[in-house]
Amino acid sequence: MIIDGHQHFWDPARADYPWMEAAELAPIRRAFAPADLAPLLRAGGIDASILVQCRSSIEETEEFLRLANATPFVIGVVGWADLTDGDLDVTLGRLRDSPGGEKLVGVRHQVHDESDPEWLLREDVQRGLTAVFAHDLAYDLLVRTRELPAAIATAQAFPHARFVLDHVAKPPISDGFSRDWADLLAALAACGNVWCKISGLATEAKWDDWDAERLFPYVEHAAKCFGEDRLIFGSDWPVCLLAGSYAEIKGALEACLARLGSNVHEKARGRNARDAYLLATQGH
Repeated sequence: MIIDGHQHFWDPARADYPWMEAAELAPIRRAFAPADLAPLLRAGGIDASILVQCRSSIEETEEFLRLANATPFVIGVVGWADLTDGDLDVTLGRLRDSPGGEKLVGVRHQVHDESDPEWLLREDVQRGLTAVFAHDLAYDLLVRTRELPAAIATAQAFPHARFVLDHVAKPPISDGFSRDWADLLAALAACGNVWCKISGLATEAKWDDWDAERLFPYVEHAAKCFGEDRLIFGSDWPVCLLAGSYAEIKGALEACLARLGSNVHEKARGRNARDAYLLATQGH
């Protein structure tokens, strides 16, 4: 099974997405739904996808689970839940028991939007992570270089939990290769309980001036750090449309992975996502 490990749905007419207000994001400030993605997956030979949260809303998580319940190709949902909620254990139990709840495979918060670079290390957040892992869910790390030290400390604090780093921690590609990013990524990868999504890279480059060759050093470094068993391909659709079509993004990332060998390429397109999110145990 070939899996797109990272995609989104949203409708700005029905909800607020604070991160989407910038003028340059106007091209994606419209509704994107399963009917829009399905033909792209078919054309790309992709069997399934992981749907990831877009806003800090438990209602969105509930909606995504209902949507996944009605959408066979969505085999997992990484939803949002308030890590600082003292009743998080109850909330997660309710989500797991709701329609589509068996497809809840992880939780994510937009950590890189928090003013505190050590937000992950707050006592109430760490307590919330304990609840997430008690429900055998993964935690997606949405961080940049600034938040990587806290992400490393968090992965070390929960050695038996599963973490998934989104978008290779968003390296500043448009500014050139960052040694700080590279060194911190290696330190995070040294925690053997973290997987890394090869996703979101074209939108960290100059949107009108990038290609597979430009992205390759970042994919290569991630592969050197995480190895062939902890890389996950993800399109980051529809955010990726700012830089290229679904087919262009997929083609570039696959070209980068293929340069690293058939094992890296094949495992990143399915098996590693199943391991990170325990998809095999979810009945898929």
